[in-house]
Amino acid sequence: MKRIMTRSILVFVVTLAVFAGVCLLAFRLVTQNEQWVAQPYNGHVASSNGLAQAGDVLDRDDVVLAYTNDSEQRIYHDDYSTRCALMHVVGDNSLNISTAVQSMYRGDLTGYSLVWGLGLPKSLRTNNSIELTVDADACKAAYEAFGGKDGACVVYNYKTGEILVDVSAPTYDPQNPPEITEENEKEYDGVYLDNAVSSSYTPGSIFKTVTAVAAIEHIPDIYSRTFECTGAYDIDGEIITCEDAHGTIDFTTAFSHSCNVAFAQMAVEVGDENMTKIATQMGFNVTFEVSGITLSKSVYNLENALGDNQLGWSGIGQFEDLANPMHMAMMCGAIANNGTPVTPFLLGSDSSFLQKVGLTKAKESKQMLSEDTAKKVQDLMRSTADYYYNARGLTMGGLNFCAKTGTAEVGEDKEPNAWIIGYTEDEEHPYAFAVVVEEGGYGISGAAPIAQAAISSLVNNP
Repeated sequence: MKRIMTRSILVFVVTLAVFAGVCLLAFRLVTQNEQWVAQPYNGHVASSNGLAQAGDVLDRDDVVLAYTNDSEQRIYHDDYSTRCALMHVVGDNSLNISTAVQSMYRGDLTGYSLVWGLGLPKSLRTNNSIELTVDADACKAAYEAFGGKDGACVVYNYKTGEILVDVSAPTYDPQNPPEITEENEKEYDGVYLDNAVSSSYTPGSIFKTVTAVAAIEHIPDIYSRTFECTGAYDIDGEIITCEDAHGTIDFTTAFSHSCNVAFAQMAVEVGDENMTKIATQMGFNVTFEVSGITLSKSVYNLENALGDNQLGWSGIGQFEDLANPMHMAMMCGAIANNGTPVTPFLLGSDSSFLQKVGLTKAKESKQMLSEDTAKKVQDLMRSTADYYYNARGLTMGGLNFCAKTGTAEVGEDKEPNAWIIGYTEDEEHPYAFAVVVEEGGYGISGAAPIAQAAISSLVNNP
């Protein structure tokens, strides 16, 4: 009798679980059908004809970036450089660029519905076009400024959250995609990644912005402190090297001159626990999402650090530090906004599905730093631009700006990666930016001209 009772209970539990699963499946089918059909693994929508009925993809000024002609062929912008510049954002006819609009939102572009599927006549469908926040001209300007180098450029409005420039290289022409084989795959290595959102790089000296925050908050006399830089400094019997022998310098000068010796000492004094706390507070080790795209994490991890020497290197953006370009732009936006970042978004005025899931609105994220500290970092980045970059002729469309460059050593007999991060101080053009160039050398010469080209285009071609 007990055995029958046990079996009956087991059958009841299994039946209940199956019923609950069917109910959940039905609920999700009704409420999330558009999301399901848009997933990259959906082979039906992803077939060669998957975009034959798709709506247009437009930039912020209604410039058509992709459309379907009368022969049901997908056509991309008529300018080669513009097509290449926006390939990772718009996508091509494949699903290889998983973060591209045409991959992520195919169901919405093609007018999929739960009742009709893809069978509803085109004349009866609502507008399935998607308008993006990007500026095609500025993206083209940034792409051409890369000059064949690889990397990423991000510019976004730190007040509204609109992404204006998202350019990644290497890239290719979506109108004439290459046939990648074993023979040429090295040439196209990384071509399917949007480096702005899906890659993280050694940050080099741009990380000194984070260390500066840690020093402001954990070294009470940091503004009266001086450092002696002879071009090298011994920590734990290992040498921290610096590009120049700066002599006696204060905190502000150490930041503007990017002194490794000073910032390594600051990191050691702040300590690994507080350095990790500040880095995490500023978005390292945190997962961010931009218009449904999960960003590659920026990482600050000292678990493998062997003593103060490696802690010192981490404070100047080396050791195992990693930074994502979109997150770096967000961080600069937070500094500009007195500590509070606005999450970037890519999708502008578009159809109901995208609005329903909240991918078209600016959202404030968790505060990264206090207002008082933010204003102090603003002063540091402003003085760096005023006394260092402007002296070298760097401009950002004629706007006042605050910035920090970086030269990140990546080893393996490679040239350093070049970085610049920062923001403009202008009510009409509030832009936060981040540029990384693989093997680009110095940030001021390798990365800064790309930011300059993008922002100048935004300012001069409104």
